[in-house]
Amino acid sequence: MAGLLVLGAVGAYFLSLEPASEAYDQALVDVGLALSERIRSAGDAVSLDLPGAAEQVLRTDKFDTIFYHVRRADGSVLAGDPGLPPVPAAQDPEDGVVAYDGEYRGRKIRVVALQVPCGGGVCTVQVAETTNKRGKLARNIVLSSLVPELLVALATLAIVWFGVQRGLAPLADLSAEIRSRSARDLHPIDPAHAPEEARPLVGALNQLFRQVAESSSNQQRFLANAAHQLRTPLAGLRAHTEIALAQGMPEAHRAQLEQVHLATVRTARLANQLLALARAEPGGYRADAFASVNLRAVVEDMADEWVHRAMAKEIDLGFDLADAQVSGDPLLLREALANLIHNALEYTSQGGRVTVRTGMRNGEPFLEVEDDGPGIAPAEREQVLERFYRAAGTAGTGSGLGLSIVREIAVAHGAQVSIGAGEGPGGTAAGCKVALTFAHG
Repeated sequence: MAGLLVLGAVGAYFLSLEPASEAYDQALVDVGLALSERIRSAGDAVSLDLPGAAEQVLRTDKFDTIFYHVRRADGSVLAGDPGLPPVPAAQDPEDGVVAYDGEYRGRKIRVVALQVPCGGGVCTVQVAETTNKRGKLARNIVLSSLVPELLVALATLAIVWFGVQRGLAPLADLSAEIRSRSARDLHPIDPAHAPEEARPLVGALNQLFRQVAESSSNQQRFLANAAHQLRTPLAGLRAHTEIALAQGMPEAHRAQLEQVHLATVRTARLANQLLALARAEPGGYRADAFASVNLRAVVEDMADEWVHRAMAKEIDLGFDLADAQVSGDPLLLREALANLIHNALEYTSQGGRVTVRTGMRNGEPFLEVEDDGPGIAPAEREQVLERFYRAAGTAGTGSGLGLSIVREIAVAHGAQVSIGAGEGPGGTAAGCKVALTFAHG
């Protein structure tokens, strides 16, 4: 549009300038004709009868300076301003009149020359003026053509902007809806809220959502089935190794059997974690079946089991519990708590401390497990929430699934997982603190 405006202004300039310039030239021609009528001939004598008052009127102009020059047939000066530029050799007089540009006394001028009969010969009358009003005319032409076109262009841009914004508003709403979804939200988009032109896109997106949901569901079923199928033989293998270890045998055989037993325990835990992960993912639970759960009661129900495990490792497991009501699945919340306590006990050395807390913080329910173990480096606190990720040099027998299960359960309950440093003796930063903060009680 800017290019069209420039082209329009240039075109209007050239189309309007020539007729306007011709009008100014004609005014100079009229002055020249008036001067020619004042030429008097008496035989060979030629004179110009121009009173001073008439000359003053001739030279009066609001914008420009007027010059004139009358020459006899022999080229001698009859009257006026000597030295006006002569007629260019390349220009032939048309009806005895020639208009051309020149320079006089360092100023650009427009000159009109007329040839008129006088005293048996031909006299030349030149009338010239500076180009001030012609330049002003050119500027006025450009402005008079450019300003309306610019206003039209701005109005067009405003209309187009409004039209595009209004026309794309449904697409913007559709984009905002998709952007606000989590990666687990695959329910179809209602095509009724999309414009007619975007409905094929909505249909394609819904088809993609269905395919992704079906693939996720198949993967989840496979994971749950595989974990479930592994649990029974692993439980049997664990029982057999425990029975065998209870009997007498050579120490070399016992050491080998203990390795088998430990590997069986780890594999059984991995199978249980895979099953828990499948239950925590979308499709593994029903959000509409969530009930009101007190986090304090969840911890109290599991306290006895974990206290005995902590005592076996000589770890001080403490509880700081207050009521914290949330909407959720008790089994999933127990699984999240079990993974947090297991991690804390796993990575806390003998004689260490682990504290479980529940309550309200800033008006929001929370569940927190703190230990004084080695802790998690700040750079890795996001990565440890990924599946199967274990920090380099981490001791213990974990599989890297515990915290990812906790995150899946937190997402299912609309909670946030935060990982920070614990508080060691004397208030120093030590160990690890993992908290689940629930947005809705």
